[in-house]
Formats: sequence, structure tokens, C-alpha cells
Amino acid sequence: MTREEKATIIEELSQKFKASNFFYIADASGLTVAQINDFRKLCYENKVEYKVYKNTFIKKAFDSSETDYSEFSDILKGFSGVLFAKNAGNAPAKLIKDFRKAGFDKPELKGAFVDSEIYIGDQHLDALSKLKSKNELIGEIISALQSPAKIVIAALKSAEHKLAGVVKVLGQR
Repeated sequence: MTREEKATIIEELSQKFKASNFFYIADASGLTVAQINDFRKLCYENKVEYKVYKNTFIKKAFDSSETDYSEFSDILKGFSGVLFAKNAGNAPAKLIKDFRKAGFDKPELKGAFVDSEIYIGDQHLDALSKLKSKNELIGEIISALQSPAKIVIAALKSAEHKLAGVVKVLGQR
């Protein structure tokens, strides 16, 4: 690989880090080629980009960024695949958990960057998979705000029939 090709890969990776609010670094070593292909297929189906990079490329891309990714320096050893999620910060975590349900202990989460927060270690996988996306949070807020209004409207409609019945009975007397 020429220096120009390496520089191009580092620049592209750097741009992806800058443009993404969510990315995960995982170790899938030990999986067979067929298992890796299954994992890649699962990523594709869930609109998560997965690509393996040399650790030096990832480090250089981090170094060229304005964000401080120094916490990742200790985990960039061995096999490192990067997962980029466009819409939901929990998508890669859910994907890894779903893949593990098939009986695999890999990929192992090395670290994650979710909305400016850095998580190091596989122990964060469960918590990351339960994070709600921006759209899910907005939906919950709207639902919570609508709920009291629906109760009031239902009570008024119910009272309308009761009131009409009372007026009708009083009119008959």
C-alpha cells in the first residue's frame, strides 16, 4: 500500500469520525470467515457500517480530529473493527447482542463513542443497547404530553352524556 493510499484511508476515516455522533470499536478475532460474513450481513441489514482498520490508521485519524479520543489509545491493540451508526447510538450495541444470541462470545466491545461520551469495555454493552435514540425520546415526550389531554377530553365527553341525561330527566319532571 502506498503512502498516498494510506493517507486517503486515514483522511476518509477521520471524516467519518467527525461526521458521526456514534461509533463503536469491536474485536471480532476468533470468528470464522463465515461468521464474520454473517455479522457483516447483519450490519448491512441494520444500516450499520462495519469495517476493519489497522490500529495505526485509527490512531492517526483520531489525532487529526478536534475531539479528544485519547481514552481509546489503550484499547487499540489486536483486531479492531469500527461500526458506524447513522441514526441510533444503540444500534451497534443491539446488533452485537443479537449476534451473540446465536451462541458467539464475539464481537467484543472495546469502546464506543455515543453523543460525545466515551465508553471503554464490554461491560457497557447492555447499557448502550438500552439507550434511546433522539426520535424515541421525542416520541415518548409527545406521548406523555398527550396522555393528560386525552384523559381530560374523555372525561368531558363522558360528562357530556351524563349532563345531557340529567337535563333530560329534569325536563321530564
